[in-house]
Amino acid sequence: MTSNSHLTRRGFMGASVALTALLASGSGLLAEGGKALTIAYNLPVQSWDPTTGPSAVNPALQSIFLAVFDRYIAQGPDLSFGPGLLTEWGFSEDKTKITMTVREGVKWHNGDDFTPEDIVWSLERAGNPETGNPMQFVWGKIGNYVIDGNVITADVLAFEPALFKWMAFLTAFVLPKKYYEEVGAEGFEKAPVGTGPYMVDAFEQGAYVRLKAFPDYWGDAPAFETVTVKFVTDAASRVAEVESGNSDITTNIPYEEYDRLIAKDGLSGEAVPVTDIGMIFLNDIDVMLDKNVRLAAHHAINKQLIIDRLLRGYGVPISTLEVPGYAAYDDSIQVEYDPEKAKDLLAASGYSTDNPVKFTIQTTRGFKPKDYEMIQAVVGMWRKVGIEAEIEVYEIAKHYELRAADTLAPAAFYNWGNSIGDPSTSTGFSMFGPSPHAVWDSADLVEKIGPLFVEPDEDKRIAGYKAVSKYIAEEGYVIPLLQYVMPVVFASNVTVTPYTSGDLLPQAVGQA
Repeated sequence: MTSNSHLTRRGFMGASVALTALLASGSGLLAEGGKALTIAYNLPVQSWDPTTGPSAVNPALQSIFLAVFDRYIAQGPDLSFGPGLLTEWGFSEDKTKITMTVREGVKWHNGDDFTPEDIVWSLERAGNPETGNPMQFVWGKIGNYVIDGNVITADVLAFEPALFKWMAFLTAFVLPKKYYEEVGAEGFEKAPVGTGPYMVDAFEQGAYVRLKAFPDYWGDAPAFETVTVKFVTDAASRVAEVESGNSDITTNIPYEEYDRLIAKDGLSGEAVPVTDIGMIFLNDIDVMLDKNVRLAAHHAINKQLIIDRLLRGYGVPISTLEVPGYAAYDDSIQVEYDPEKAKDLLAASGYSTDNPVKFTIQTTRGFKPKDYEMIQAVVGMWRKVGIEAEIEVYEIAKHYELRAADTLAPAAFYNWGNSIGDPSTSTGFSMFGPSPHAVWDSADLVEKIGPLFVEPDEDKRIAGYKAVSKYIAEEGYVIPLLQYVMPVVFASNVTVTPYTSGDLLPQAVGQA
């Protein structure tokens, strides 16, 4: 690594002292000529390896990873797929092989040349169960790579219909083989190297990351030379950041604050439906083993009222984990708000308002707009029909920890991101028991979803997922709440390109 392109850990820490003092002072960070940008972000980076551990599958962190690293396949603001570090890709006609053409003329941040070996090493590492890639069960389905010039071929070990969609999704980042093997995992955390438009210039855990434009980036040069991303987990503090001018952009704030801020001189905003959904995971433990309790909990929730009252109308009520725009969305599947039906279901199991069923529901507070308040409203609606739920607040990192260990409470609020719109990455991985991302583990869903992961007939695969969605709704195995609208507020002297994926990319911010 060259000394002028990256900071060592000592450089990280030395720079952090000065920058932390600047952040604490409340002074803005815009440089002369507007060549610096400051973003108040709702989630801190925990790790700089975007392919391993819980951070790798957190949709909210992809925006920052995408500033530093490139995926195999890129995705546009409208979710369309396009060339990334691969320029061409596809299955053979008999689906037994894949072919990938590698982009030429790309440099790593440390000055090394990017090569097809980096692609193969990244894919082999992702497919190795020992490396800790949460999506290993996807990447392990291809192997026996052969490199010929800038073309890579590989065998299909197990057919994955959405393989190339996955190459534009979670954990699908290419890392530098030579550099990573030189410095190891610990060294990479101290000084990460990617091929993206920005290099990591300074980083303080839990506080901020400062990004510096990479002069040899293969794509369009970003508009800002320096981007500082402050990690501001409290929504009110993010509002204050952008209102005071200390930050140029923020997101995931309460919608009433969004409406108030965009009416002010000097501020603008975008609010677009994104692929993220709010949902309540149900765990197959305790009272949730009672179908009547599960269905009653769903029928008792007035989703549209929550959207209107708490989100000022910014949201779309949903009954399945597939939303408009997803490949397996079926608007005929509806779980209606019906509190009287909820009472009857509970009564059939011996529960009532005088003898309520009791359980815990977990939620974040301030991670997504009105997340805690929404669960408060849900608990209030439940109380009216005979459900007494106790709210437990935790950080989003704790959710991932508990979900990985399958120790979530009987109910847990979560936001699920699915920017590729494929049913395997929504209903599939969230409801298939063996998946590390699932909470409900019943054998019936394993039997119904398992074959769909390898179904080669696309029409049958989509129809199968629609049937599974209907079955899940009838059994009450999960409570989908709403499709999010993501609010972004920004200074009027910048422009922001909204991504339907929910990504807020520093390189997609321009100067007005």
